[in-house]
Amino acid sequence: MAYHKSEHYDLEITEELTGKYKDIITLLGENAQREGLLKTPERMAKAMQFMTQGYHQDAVTILNSARFEEHVSEMVIVKDIELYSMCEHHLVPFYGKAHIAYIPNGYITGLSKLARVVDVFARRLQVQERLTTQILEAIKESLNPMGIAVVIEAKHLCMMMRGVQKQNSVTTTSAFDGELLNNSITRSEFLKLISADLS
Repeated sequence: MAYHKSEHYDLEITEELTGKYKDIITLLGENAQREGLLKTPERMAKAMQFMTQGYHQDAVTILNSARFEEHVSEMVIVKDIELYSMCEHHLVPFYGKAHIAYIPNGYITGLSKLARVVDVFARRLQVQERLTTQILEAIKESLNPMGIAVVIEAKHLCMMMRGVQKQNSVTTTSAFDGELLNNSITRSEFLKLISADLS
């Protein structure tokens, strides 16, 4: 099931989640019947379905829907793709931006599709390390480019709101393949082009 801006939700799942969130609120010591919280369980049920809609989407299908034969071999970079995800360890958000590059090998894809691929994997229960490699693998499967690079920098509320409570820490992960892994000059060019965002 795909969720879009119209926000259609599975009624059965919404009702079941609503009941469970009501129990959670009660177990935490709150009164789930007070005015400010009456609709909160249902809102939480819908919000969680929206924030995990990536389970119902296929990244390769999205890329293939705008896959065009094009004989160019210059590096394509899409920078500063906003991402919002949920840490699977504490179910609190992490957020930041992704930078993606690929060197075409006979095929290109619509630029917006790269941003959608980020969303497909970000809108799941995640760890940043896996998110980075999943984006790379989807692009590799669809386009089989000569090289791919994915860099993600994000802030994790599990570190900011709880635990060590370090508000200014940023986590950077990267994944490289093909020419962007094996050719240090090409990789350096990519890193230089996004360096303003990572400094």
